[in-house]
This record gives sequence, C-alpha cells and structure tokens, in this order.
Amino acid sequence: MTLADVALADEFPILSREGLVYLDSAATSQKPRVVLAAIEDLLAHHNANVHRGVYPLAAEADERYESARRRIAALTGSTPIETIITKNATEAINLVAYSWGRSSVGAGDAIVLTQAEHHSNVIPWFLLRDAVGAELRWLEIDDRGTISLGQLDEHLADGRVKLVTVAHVSNVLGTIFPVEEIVARARAAGATTLVDGSQAVPQLPVDVARIGADFYAWTGHKVYGPTGVGVLHGRRELLEAMPPFLGGGDMISSVSFEGATWNDLPLKFEAGTPPIAEMVGLGAAVDFVSGIGLERIREHELGLTAYALERMREVPGLRVHGPAAAADRGALVSFSLDGAHPHDVAEIVARDGVCIRAGHHCAQPLMRRLGVGATSRASLAIHNTSEDIDRLVEALGRVREVLRLD
Repeated sequence: MTLADVALADEFPILSREGLVYLDSAATSQKPRVVLAAIEDLLAHHNANVHRGVYPLAAEADERYESARRRIAALTGSTPIETIITKNATEAINLVAYSWGRSSVGAGDAIVLTQAEHHSNVIPWFLLRDAVGAELRWLEIDDRGTISLGQLDEHLADGRVKLVTVAHVSNVLGTIFPVEEIVARARAAGATTLVDGSQAVPQLPVDVARIGADFYAWTGHKVYGPTGVGVLHGRRELLEAMPPFLGGGDMISSVSFEGATWNDLPLKFEAGTPPIAEMVGLGAAVDFVSGIGLERIREHELGLTAYALERMREVPGLRVHGPAAAADRGALVSFSLDGAHPHDVAEIVARDGVCIRAGHHCAQPLMRRLGVGATSRASLAIHNTSEDIDRLVEALGRVREVLRLD
C-alpha cells in the first residue's frame, strides 16, 4: 500500500479547495487536521505561560510544551537537554554564529560552506567573517549538483578551518549531501560542524547522533507544523560552554544588581516567552510523521520524484537542475524552460491551480553558479500523487502554448 492509497490529502483541509495542486512544500508545508486541532486545544483549554506558574493550568501548559520538546528530540535522535527551541532555522544558525562563532572563530580562521547554501546559512557567516576577520571558503558544486570531498580535504589540510557547514538537502538542487562523511572528515581535522536540515527532516529519517554534527538546525513549518518554531540540536559540551545568544526572562538562574547567572540547558538559550502554541503544534506534527514513518514517507516521495523526472523530460526545452537520479535527491525538482522566465512559468501554471515556486530560492550564489537568474521549482510532500505531477506537466504544456515556444 502506498501513501497515496491512504488518501492523506484528506488530512489537509486546505487541499479540499477545488483544483488545487500544491507543489511548494519546500517553501512551507500544509498543515494536517491534527496540528490545527492541537493548537486550538492548547489555546482554548490549556493556555498559560510556561516555566512560570504553579497553578494547574500552568502545569498543563508546561507539560504540553516540554512533552513536545521530548518528542521533537526523539524524532531526530537527539536529547531534550540538547534541543534548543528557536523561531526558525535561520535563528538557530544565527545563534551558533553569534554565541559559538564569536567566541571560537578569530582572525585568520576559515569557515567552509558549499555553493548550494540557503542565504540563512550564508549571511550569518558573512557577518561573522566581517566581525572577526575570518575567511570564507566555498565547496564548489559540479554539473551533477554534487561536491568534491577531495576539495573539502584540501581546505581542511592547512588546519585553519574552524567550521564546516552544509545543507543536508539542497533546497534548489535537491542534492542529498553526504553529511556523515563530511562531518567525519571535518572532525578528524579538528573542525566544528553545522548541518542545515531544513529540507531533510520533513522527508528523510534523520539521526543527529549518527550524523555526528556538532550542530543540526531545522524548522517546524516544513515538517507539517506551524510557522514560528525552529530547532537547534547542539552537542551538550559546546552548548554548556557557549554564552547566551539573547538575554531576558527564563534564560537566567538568578539576577542581582551586580550581574546574573544563566539557567541550565536548554533554557539558557530560550529567552522570553517561547512559541508555546507553535511548539504544541509541532509536537503534533512530529506525531503525525512518526505515525506514518519517515521510511514510508521517503519511499513515497522518492517514487514521486522519479516519476516527476521522467515526465518532465517529455517537456521540450525543459532542463532539470541537480542530480539525474531520484535516489540522489530530495523530493523537489528545480528546472528552467528555454524561452520562459520562471516567474511567467509559475504564473501560467497557477491558472490551472498548480502551485510551484519561482525565483532564486534564497540561494543567489548558487544561481550564479548555475548561470541563471532564477529557476522554477516543484516540491513534493506526503499528500502528493502521480496525478499532481501529470497536472504540472499538462500545465507546462500550456506554458509553451501561451508563450508560443513551439
């Protein structure tokens, strides 16, 4: 039985809109009923601030919040104490750049990242570079959408690399990068590692302990959860040594007129009222994907990706970016159509109810490497079917008609 046979689209209220084909889950996922219900239940029946009150309502909110943290940690093989809650993956990466980076990286040190990184895993390192006088080094993307581990070794050889940071799955190319091997080589050279798992956690079985990265960041809204909540898994000894990122309530142990001491992990990095309802929603989303099984999700989306690659080859003038084999990529396909601007492609297919993304996908350095200003991108989720791919291909045929590309 495939996931399509389970009629998972029925779990997503928004997909009941007539004619809607949603192929933009890499930007944000749609939300199943269980997530919406969990948020409503929290706000309607258990709403109180967390980590502050002793009355029963507050205790109920505390338990729902911390229970969500435990399930979120379990999803990715981490521990609750090493699971820091942020507002998104961008904030998680900035936390590392500011708290770990400014105390660990100095003038003459190097940071290695790939040409395929999302801006959220580029800009924080530009800021750190400019603040401390460090150097950024780039792992080149070849024409197959992959990197060279040999080039990584060359960067590591001089002993100046303090950090290697890489996306687990590229949000443009779909490339699944060999993060375990990258982490192992970096660690052998004495470098710290950060993996951006924003595109990986929704679709792959992820075990951060097995990967071994010092930091692993991801965001809830791509995993069928709400916006406004992200996750940073960090190695405990590093988190213990790092200074706080933000100051305020909840992250302190005590405050006097002379100074303050910090709370224990993970609260040390969670200043202020946290995203309580969002956390409860993400906990429900984690239960949702765990109940289906990440292995089944990957199997379903792998089959759809293979089908999409096959069908899209039928469209004249269409060029797919990234690995040729579905097994080497996540559940997305970025493409260019000769003679058509990606924005025009997205607007025309939207007339048929097909939602795809067009633009630089917050990856302008990669666009320059690809020699394009933008691409169109179709990204898949557990609710998609082969019929959705057929609708896309039919709509692309109409793009060619409208723009007179024949």
